[in-house]
Amino acid sequence: MRIIALDFGRARTGVAVSDPTGTLARPLCVVEGAATPEGLRRVTEIVADQEADRVVVGLPLTLQGERGEQAVETEKFVEALAAATNVPVVTFDERFTTDLAAQTPSPAAEDARAAAHLLSSYLTWSSGAPA
Repeated sequence: MRIIALDFGRARTGVAVSDPTGTLARPLCVVEGAATPEGLRRVTEIVADQEADRVVVGLPLTLQGERGEQAVETEKFVEALAAATNVPVVTFDERFTTDLAAQTPSPAAEDARAAAHLLSSYLTWSSGAPA
């Protein structure tokens, strides 16, 4: 099962993809203005090009696990993306992915690295393996 992960942001959205077995995550790219019509079109193209079976969007909860302004904006993006594609779109807690990306040296863009950390966490969680 190939999964796309999105680390959604107002300006830039990091994109990561799993291998076909849904085991490994790698940074893919960054989409500018993903919530705009052009950005949403680009995201749906990536989902189709990668033959994704699912899209996971990071939900930026507060440290207390509550939904703030950014989480509400993310949920609106998730609704728009779900309406634009026939692939299931789910959210997953993304706390600390940006911090992890900043600490992970790589030539990939930081937003894409954050998406890869999100995807790795999601893959571990969905496999039932201990974190």
